[in-house]
Amino acid sequence: MRSWLAVVALATVATGALVADAAQAQAGATRPAPQRLTLERIFAAPDLGGQQPRSLKLSPDGRLLTFLRPRADDRFRLDLWARDTATGQERMLVDSTRVGSGAALSEAEKMQRERARIGALTGIIRYDWSPDGRQLLVPADGDLYVAGLDGVTRRLTEVRGGVLNGEVSPRGGFVSYVRAQNLWLQPLSGGAARALTQGGGGTVHFGEAEFVAQEEMDRRTGYWWSPDDRYIAVERFDEAPVQVFTRAAIGAAGTEIYQQRYPAAGTPNVAVELHVMRADGKGQVKVDLGTDPDIYLARVDWLPDGSALLVQRENRAQTRLDVLRVDPATGKASPLFSETAAPRSWINLTDSYRALADGGLLWRSERDGYGHLWLLRGGQWTQLTKGPWVVTGLVAVDEAAGKVYFMANKDDVLEQQLYVVPLAGGTPERLTERGWQNSVTADGTAQRFLVTRSNPNQPPQVYLADAAGKRLAWVNENRVEGDHPYAPYLAAHRPVTFGTIRAEDGTDLHWQMVTPKLEPGKRYPVFFQHYGGPGPQNVARDWKNPLIQHIVDRGWIYFELDNRGSANRGVKFESAIWHAMGTVEVADQRAGATYLTTLGYVDPKRIATYGWSYGGYMSLKMIEADPALYAAAISGAPVTDWHLYDSHYTERYMGDPRSDAAAYDASRAVRDPKRITTPLLLLHGMADDNVFLDNSTKVAAALQAADMPFDLMFYPGKTHSAVRDIHVWTTIERFLDAHVGSGPK
Repeated sequence: MRSWLAVVALATVATGALVADAAQAQAGATRPAPQRLTLERIFAAPDLGGQQPRSLKLSPDGRLLTFLRPRADDRFRLDLWARDTATGQERMLVDSTRVGSGAALSEAEKMQRERARIGALTGIIRYDWSPDGRQLLVPADGDLYVAGLDGVTRRLTEVRGGVLNGEVSPRGGFVSYVRAQNLWLQPLSGGAARALTQGGGGTVHFGEAEFVAQEEMDRRTGYWWSPDDRYIAVERFDEAPVQVFTRAAIGAAGTEIYQQRYPAAGTPNVAVELHVMRADGKGQVKVDLGTDPDIYLARVDWLPDGSALLVQRENRAQTRLDVLRVDPATGKASPLFSETAAPRSWINLTDSYRALADGGLLWRSERDGYGHLWLLRGGQWTQLTKGPWVVTGLVAVDEAAGKVYFMANKDDVLEQQLYVVPLAGGTPERLTERGWQNSVTADGTAQRFLVTRSNPNQPPQVYLADAAGKRLAWVNENRVEGDHPYAPYLAAHRPVTFGTIRAEDGTDLHWQMVTPKLEPGKRYPVFFQHYGGPGPQNVARDWKNPLIQHIVDRGWIYFELDNRGSANRGVKFESAIWHAMGTVEVADQRAGATYLTTLGYVDPKRIATYGWSYGGYMSLKMIEADPALYAAAISGAPVTDWHLYDSHYTERYMGDPRSDAAAYDASRAVRDPKRITTPLLLLHGMADDNVFLDNSTKVAAALQAADMPFDLMFYPGKTHSAVRDIHVWTTIERFLDAHVGSGPK
């Protein structure tokens, strides 16, 4: 039965592509000749997906919708805009060229932006509303500005070296920020600033998130205001135990040497403490985080009434998460509950939880094998959602109406949809339209929702919806017509096909494919992209990077598959890589490549594999395991030895190298350099502070010692985001043309 279904699937894919070609050919009689996408156009302004608003927020009174918009002449520079929700009229609130001193960012802010993957952006990259809705806090060039709704902007700070993590307090009395590794407060109305902490400096930091918290835990701050502005919970961390890596950031103008404290797998982490401080500076207490000093401070939140803190403490092995209730007056912590990982698995941290006004707690847990919502009330747990699908985010809670709004892939694993379920329990109701990938935010009352959606044929749209999911107004309809940047290329746009194959253990694996117009009897090369690591889900019904259309325009088939170990498929699917990175992922990608060789329109001798970061690691493991299966491989910024990567990420999946040495040895890339017979292009940024250049130099040295040929391109001054550089892609194209050849044969 399975073999028969596989044959049907193959026939459907081939027929579907040819039918689409025929339909486009018929329509083409009345369309202008399609334009082909060039790399130069893809990397130029404006963005081909249209002007996408970022950081959308409703004002506290709901009258204005604010967002960051790229400038028409520079898609990486953002201005702050506002839209009247009643009339739809838009105006620029803050012109990024009129604020900021032009001063260079501090190294701390550069690294913070790199952790958030926004290092390429300039202008205004974030902002916050004041609680009264009259002002906005706007960071620019390391200082803070206050923007009024009348268009007047005043400078709040002027600090040499800049400030970090600026926030408006919940009641609006203060602006808080980190300055020279201490936490400072300043009246929002203006006036003198004062330091709340004095011990920061050297290896000691107050109010900041440590490296692994930013990079791996999605925690960007190190302090938390109480709802009444009276207290602040402040993280203190000391980097003294962390080993120092000498990192050379090699650039065109020279080399800068950094003594970077980097907590590699199996080495000491920062020493972390949590203190509760009075905002008036008249007292503080240290929170009791337990007797084990080697823990992670995962999350900190205040209860809605400010009576206590909820602190999430994770053990070093990431197999246990304790949720503690902390008395802010004494610092005493009492356990509320704990999560324990399933055998041969780990704890995935989450932001999908909410403390309720009635004392209950909504919590996303994977305790039944899938990420679902549970309600803790009176010491008893009630499961609100259930099934072989995953809740991917908690959006809002309307306690008065007894409703919980959340994102999930309940109806289709390839789509994220908005659902609502009663707090009392019941059947979830979908509120967004099938066939789209959605992300949703809500106002503070859970009455209005901002929905951003896209699909393979429509770049992201944004609309305002009510609590029933009804669209109230377009914020950005973004139709591809008229002067839309993608309109000239729409006629040549190729559809995305989705399908499923089986892994060795029978697990369904989802793939996506884009083909050129297929000529009967011709065989095409395949650009086989992959990430492969835990965390992302790449196969989805969303708008794709225009680079894919460019690749297809050059006569390539584009193919991508989500292997076991990737996200949103449940604990068993994700934890298949436990203590075994570079095994099942490689096997699943092999299954994908083998499937491609059965397609009549694929040239089985011209399958080229490409990946960046974990995907770069995968490229190396794939060609070492199956050198005859791939015609060429591109490995960008790869981790090649997991001893070199950070503790929180690596130990979560691989364990401690001091006790799991065999797993680490087996996971290394290029264990036998003589097996790297597939043409290889190795790429890396020479200022990468995440995946150090050492990873690629180790592989280069091993291949050279074995006298194995390979191509190498290093990028002076570039970080882990070097993949955004046009030269990377011209280099990839030249390499593929030389070793594989574009177009059908």
